[in-house]
Amino acid sequence: MTGPLAAAEAASRILDEVRRQPALRMPLDDALDAVLAEDVVSPLDIPAWTNSAMDGYAARGEDVRGASDQRPVRLEVVEHLPAGRFPSRAIGPRECARIFTGAPLPEGADSVIRQEDTDQGPDVVTIVRDRDIGVNIRRAGEDIRKGQTVLGEGSELGPAQLGVLASLAVANPLVFRQPRVAVLGSGDEIVDVDQPEEILSGRKTASSNTHTLLALIRRAGAEPVNLGIARDTPASLREHLTRALDADLLVTTAGISVGEHDYLRGVLDELGAEQRFWKLRMRPGAPVGFGLLQGIPWIGLPGNPVSTMVTFELFVRPAIRKMAGHPLPFRRTVNVRLAEPIRLKPRLQHFLRAVVTDGPGGPEARLTGPQGSGILTSMILANALLIIPEGQFETPAGETVRALLLEDPVHAAEPGF
Repeated sequence: MTGPLAAAEAASRILDEVRRQPALRMPLDDALDAVLAEDVVSPLDIPAWTNSAMDGYAARGEDVRGASDQRPVRLEVVEHLPAGRFPSRAIGPRECARIFTGAPLPEGADSVIRQEDTDQGPDVVTIVRDRDIGVNIRRAGEDIRKGQTVLGEGSELGPAQLGVLASLAVANPLVFRQPRVAVLGSGDEIVDVDQPEEILSGRKTASSNTHTLLALIRRAGAEPVNLGIARDTPASLREHLTRALDADLLVTTAGISVGEHDYLRGVLDELGAEQRFWKLRMRPGAPVGFGLLQGIPWIGLPGNPVSTMVTFELFVRPAIRKMAGHPLPFRRTVNVRLAEPIRLKPRLQHFLRAVVTDGPGGPEARLTGPQGSGILTSMILANALLIIPEGQFETPAGETVRALLLEDPVHAAEPGF
């Protein structure tokens, strides 16, 4: 155990100890958003043969050159080639083939004359323009060459990637297994949404963190496992934590402060957990814990709703991405200009909810409003976290600061905060 860590150091330590999941073969249509566990090398050229890019007539450019309304060119149509039919003969002088999009180009032809520039004659065609000499052809291998590494290990499989794999006849790509992430809430004061009368009467608080975390885990690319809500007793915590031992990662929320009813730390000790750290120099979210519970990584998040979401973004999401095989686990940070001054008190690194918009001089940021860690609606408004360095109490309007954009698809190898 150590004293309070900086957020970036904590994130790096977590990623040092989580491991990628085993690789498995998965049906192509089930592999959306999975990460490749091997390079994919093409076994063929794509297109496999030179083919027509449109409906028209496959011809020799030298026979068509000079064609116009005043000087039409007439060619004998020697073959009809729909998509899927291979030519039976080559094209000779003053000959052509009626051809359709995707059909293989016959030997001897070097141009596809679009049908709009002809009279579409079935046996003899009249061509009145020569603008298509040497064009409207897809050459063999112009997209992918045989032996080319098309997708590398670590590539995320989106719709386009799945289409490419299908074109290579990859029915079951080798991907990293999706991690199973168990979520445990705790507290005598909270209940789930299946007890609306307790919530609506004000006697209990809804466990919003549970449902927020389940959604965040799913969106990060993992399979969430809801362990329910443990009571504030060692026995209840012990029973719930034991059910997490078949997961790949355990995430808890609340119960890691130093109050007399916060038993989580002691129960983890009883279960043989190796605790790495317990507190960070940041706001919101200082009470963050990390360790290994019988070999399973555990990340303990604070109970305040905003703190839960912020610390998930900084620590849990990158861990999930690494476990799922992504080589770049962290969202990047970018420079933004403050549209308003910021004044802070505690000597901590701050992650402030903000709205970043395009300004005349580039991206500019405004806070969502009050920054209390219980104001969950601020996360609805926010599209970024402004990163204010530790000890920077005054930041004037117009100053450049770093921001982590919450929906940015671009990622980085190291934490930018």
